[in-house]
Amino acid sequence: MQAETRNKKKLLRTERLPSDMKGVTADWLSRILRLEYPDIVVKNMEVVEFIGGHDTKLRLKLDLNKAGIDAGIPEHVCLKSNLEGHAPSLPVGVNEARFYNFYRESKDVFTIPAPACYFADWDDDAVGQQGLMIIDDLIELGGTFGTSANPIGVDEMARSLEGLAAIHGSTWASKELAKQTWLQTAMAPETVTDDYWSMIPDYFDAHNKIPERIALFPQWMADDPSRLRKASAALRAHESKNKCPRCLIHGDAHLGNSYLRPDGKRIWFDWQIVRKGLPWRDVTYFIIGSIEIEDRRKAERDLLRHYLDHFAAMGGKKFTFDEVWEEYRRMVIWGLVAWQSNINPGEKTMPPLERFCMAAKDLETHKLLEF
Repeated sequence: MQAETRNKKKLLRTERLPSDMKGVTADWLSRILRLEYPDIVVKNMEVVEFIGGHDTKLRLKLDLNKAGIDAGIPEHVCLKSNLEGHAPSLPVGVNEARFYNFYRESKDVFTIPAPACYFADWDDDAVGQQGLMIIDDLIELGGTFGTSANPIGVDEMARSLEGLAAIHGSTWASKELAKQTWLQTAMAPETVTDDYWSMIPDYFDAHNKIPERIALFPQWMADDPSRLRKASAALRAHESKNKCPRCLIHGDAHLGNSYLRPDGKRIWFDWQIVRKGLPWRDVTYFIIGSIEIEDRRKAERDLLRHYLDHFAAMGGKKFTFDEVWEEYRRMVIWGLVAWQSNINPGEKTMPPLERFCMAAKDLETHKLLEF
């Protein structure tokens, strides 16, 4: 069970987080929320929807007493945790819970467009790992979930990049961010979860044999699909040598992990592989994976300049376009790795994979890496 108190005003939890649906009850919710909201009572809890997967999402309707209402907890929330025993998701579930706790405690300092969070906690010890968070039920807010297979337009991309620039710029070279020892550094040798081959090698072997995929590959990859692993290793080595300060990055910034609010502002969820890193991982992944190929060819330079302007305005370094353009071209490799290995059955992988394969050809990414 977590050993530290992240807020001295909070009470220490004396019971472990539930590991299955049976443990999620109105009485349990009352106890767990009372650690932060004194006198709260969840009089009744209705499961509106159960969404299974690597991590369970429960859309809940709560009947709260006055203390709960006064605390600002809405009637509709989403509880996210691993309640189906999917062991591979446990560490990233803890990571996401830690993020939401950091997000809540630093929201007056940093600008991070994410769902409102009302509770986040985790167990991370010799007994086991479990993360749990209670956030906004985004369906109830009336916005639109992004879908990676369905690209957005250039104008919407420009607006959405302003949100990413806010995350990156407001946390750039932050001393507070550096104190978060739980937060791994993107593509560092010790961050083994950024080496997808060590976790899911079978997916690469299977996907590398599918003719429809091979037909999309840039020539260097089609001739020998194993070269992508060498390119990924070269990318990680290049990233590790970069002495620039780091910022907070989402780590998996594709449209399917985003939500467009009714007011037109894009927010980000699924912070499971959040990192300290360089912003180009998020920026390249989002731009190339989220707009039509022809739109990207016409607008990517202007979009990158637009992002850099907002990044600097939010506190980041004033990079020149030329300083960043090569990093953008190089980071295409991350998109190839991510979409060639994607294991999410709910995601259509071919459209974004095609966008990255074409970008690798257009931008001659292979010329920037020795592999």
